[in-house]
Amino acid sequence: MIQLSRECSDDQGWQANVRLAGPDLAAGLLATLATACLNTWVFDLSNGYFLEVGFLYVVMAGFVLVSLPLSFGALDLGIANRVTLGRAALVLPLAGVTIQTPVISVIGYWWIILVATVAMILDGVDGWVARRRGPTVFGARFDMELDALLLLVLSVMVWQSGKVGLWVMLIGVLRYLFVAASWLRPSLAAELPASRRRKTICVVQGVVLLVCLGPIIPATMASIIAFVALAMLVSSFAVDVRWLLRPGQRC
Repeated sequence: MIQLSRECSDDQGWQANVRLAGPDLAAGLLATLATACLNTWVFDLSNGYFLEVGFLYVVMAGFVLVSLPLSFGALDLGIANRVTLGRAALVLPLAGVTIQTPVISVIGYWWIILVATVAMILDGVDGWVARRRGPTVFGARFDMELDALLLLVLSVMVWQSGKVGLWVMLIGVLRYLFVAASWLRPSLAAELPASRRRKTICVVQGVVLLVCLGPIIPATMASIIAFVALAMLVSSFAVDVRWLLRPGQRC
C-alpha cells in the first residue's frame, strides 16, 4: 500500500514537471528551429540537418525532464533556466552544423563566432540571474552541461577548419573523459568547492576557440594559442583531481 502510494506520488510529480517545463520546452524548440533556419541560409546544409537538430533537442528535453526534481515546487522553470534554454537554442543548431561538416565560408565563420559569442554572453546573464534569485542544483547542472557542449562543438569546428590538429578536440572532450573516469573511481565524482580559477579557465577556453575560428587568424597562431589554452585546462583538471584524490578521500 505504501509502495503504491509512493508510485502515485511519483507519477503526479512527473505530470506536474511536464506541465511546468512543457511550455518552456515548446518555446525553446521554436527558437531552436528558428536558429536552424538561419543556419541553413548561411551554410550549405542537407535536408537531414533539421532532423539532426530536432534529435539533439529531444535529447536535451529528455535531460531536462529527467534531471528536474520530482515536484520541483515552482510555478515555472524560472528566468535563469529560461535563459539557459535560450542558449541551447543557439548551441544545438551549431552542434548540428558540425555533424553536417559543410564547407564554411568566411561569412560562415563570422556567423559562428557571432552566435557562440551571444551564447557565452547569455551564460553570464543566467549566472547573474541565478545568484540573485537563488541557484538550484538542477539549474547549475543544466548550465554546466550546456557549457561543456558548447566547448565540444567549438573545438570540433576548430579542428574541422583545418587550422589545428585533432588534438584541439581535447579541449571539448576532457570534461567528458573526467566524467568517465569518475565511473571507475567514485571519489572523482565528489562535489568540488567553488573555484574562480575553474570558471575563468572555462571562459578562456571558449574565447580562445572563437579566436582560432576567426578568418583573420593564421593556422600557426591558432595552434599556439589553442595549445596554451589546452595546457591551462589540463593543469586545472590536474588540480581538481589531486584535491579529489587527497588522502582520506573516500574511494
